[in-house]
Amino acid sequence: MGPAQAIYYDVAALNNCVKYIRTNHIPHPIVYVLACRIGPFMAHFERVIHKLGGKLYINPDGHEWMRAKWSAPVRKYWKISEQMMTKHCDLLVCDSKNMETYIHDEYAKYDPQTLFIAYGAETRASKLADDDPKLLDWYKSKGLSAKSYYLVVGRFVPENNYETMIREFMKSDSKHDFALITNVSDKFLEELKAKTGFDKDPRIKFVGTVYDKELLMKIRENAYAYFHGHEVGGTNPSLLEALGSTDVNLLLKVGFNQEVAEDAALYWTKEPGNLAALINKTDAMSSDDVHQLGRKAKQRIADAYSWQFIADEYEKLFVSE
Repeated sequence: MGPAQAIYYDVAALNNCVKYIRTNHIPHPIVYVLACRIGPFMAHFERVIHKLGGKLYINPDGHEWMRAKWSAPVRKYWKISEQMMTKHCDLLVCDSKNMETYIHDEYAKYDPQTLFIAYGAETRASKLADDDPKLLDWYKSKGLSAKSYYLVVGRFVPENNYETMIREFMKSDSKHDFALITNVSDKFLEELKAKTGFDKDPRIKFVGTVYDKELLMKIRENAYAYFHGHEVGGTNPSLLEALGSTDVNLLLKVGFNQEVAEDAALYWTKEPGNLAALINKTDAMSSDDVHQLGRKAKQRIADAYSWQFIADEYEKLFVSE
């Protein structure tokens, strides 16, 4: 069904919620919908849920309507959907302060009620030891070793700025490798190859996906530095995970990323040469500077993005209602 699959799923799920509430005579239910995909149906569900004595909360997530993977008509639908879901709900729970500001600026006429509760990440170390066979075998198969590589983990989509990161890394003088953990799309990969010629640079290594949680955590910990090029909305889970594991994090300078990391990361822009210069500077950092940045990053996650803190915030919201 393409993009319509997500819409169908959300409508079916909400219909089941309503049925469950009625069947079990649940008093004062709170229905919490994640992402703004079913705007045209929200006026109906708002009426039904209110009639049942309930409240309807929405988490807008990111800017789905800005994602390059969607065609123009689909992007227009996502924008209209976001607008209608903002209009027809009791509360918007935003996982980013920048998203909360955007909601108030963009939809002031609806006087939206909002609350900021972020996403979370773990702050513990991986359970794998440095000499664990699983880790060493993975390194051997990819031609990598601990602290020898820059890393990126994320969906293989244009708005995550893979082209900029690859192009700038190729411009740099770094002796490290650049390992990309992502689900490669052949079409986008060929486009990148044509635009950057990355296949001629042996430092650029597409290493596939890693779904073993402990292994991925250890790979993050052992990275020399981490790239984060996401620019489309919300508090990104992969950024939180990187800050909780990797010492040096190089982030695209946009509001969503800056509010998360604050001064616990280094920032780059898409201006030609900017990231390449930052890579060279990062390669020259002292071990003390690396350690200090890593300590700041982990403290930032512990203070504002630990799962315990996030869970406590949600408990306050739901119990107060």
